[in-house]
Amino acid sequence: MSNTQQMFNAGQSQGQAEAQTEEWVQSVKGTAKEAQDKTIDAAQSTSDSAQEGKNQTAGFLHQTGEQMMNMAQGAVETVKNTLGVGEKK
Repeated sequence: MSNTQQMFNAGQSQGQAEAQTEEWVQSVKGTAKEAQDKTIDAAQSTSDSAQEGKNQTAGFLHQTGEQMMNMAQGAVETVKNTLGVGEKK
């Protein structure tokens, strides 16, 4: 094989290697982007779930507070009626 042919073949091999490397780089970038997107989606889902849980907890505490106030008011009325100081209805 002539020296020119060897140089041509070497250049061709280098070009193919560079093309393959670029293809792999693009593949890795695509995989990394997909992983990033999935991570962002998971984080958003977690945030949404946490907010929903916070809202449910707030509603539960509000409802429990109202129940406690009603029970206390009922106890006060019972004591008043027992002592005869309650309003006559």
